[in-house]
Amino acid sequence: MQTIQKIALVTGGSRGLGRNATIALSRKGIDVIVTYHSRKEEAESVVKLVEGNGRKAAALQLDAGDVSSFEAFASRLSDVLKEKWNQEHFDYLINNAGIGVHAPLVDTTEEQFDSLMNVHFKGVFFLTQKLISRIADNGRIVNVSTGLTRFAIEGYGAYAAMKGAIEILTKYMAKEWGRRGIRVNAVAPGAIATDFGGGALRDNQGRRDFIGSQTALGRVGEADDIGGVVASLCTEEMGWVNAQRIEASGGMFL
Repeated sequence: MQTIQKIALVTGGSRGLGRNATIALSRKGIDVIVTYHSRKEEAESVVKLVEGNGRKAAALQLDAGDVSSFEAFASRLSDVLKEKWNQEHFDYLINNAGIGVHAPLVDTTEEQFDSLMNVHFKGVFFLTQKLISRIADNGRIVNVSTGLTRFAIEGYGAYAAMKGAIEILTKYMAKEWGRRGIRVNAVAPGAIATDFGGGALRDNQGRRDFIGSQTALGRVGEADDIGGVVASLCTEEMGWVNAQRIEASGGMFL
């Protein structure tokens, strides 16, 4: 009997948390398809890293905030699955793609609000809807949320509200697709020093020191702290974990 290779699709997999999750998945023997918005070279470098771990990989362009593009993306995904893996389905969807907006509520523009909504909530909703028939039974969906749904930091109200919606959506996805054995969870990172939001945390030592002082483990988070959490949710060992918000913040603001 032929063994079917497990495949993950990671949106926004060319950098930051998505890149780290992609590498962590490949180390667990999982092949990966990453999406990128505009940084094709970075996505291709991630593909090479995955291949260096002995796994197959591919990169596809996706605007995660443009619902009208999802039909064409799904078609390209099907073509890649058939050409590279001779399969019609993939197993794990990691809804990671995101953008950062830091603005007080009174200064948040409608354009900023809509951008956040389109990428972080509307896009996740409709991309998952479009791809659910291509996710194999007993698959996994991991939605990336944020620690900001538990604690509040001024300037992130709109962003956190979208992620709060994602956490509720996660429960409903788990409820509706559980009959197919599909587990759905949300991972909520704390403050992570990546290029997200223009690298505001990564490049500001004062902010790093403050966050570290407010975190039980005494430092700011790094991308390497999150990828393994995402990948672990795609393993059989975590198969009874479902419809959960799992915070990975090192104990921030306890």
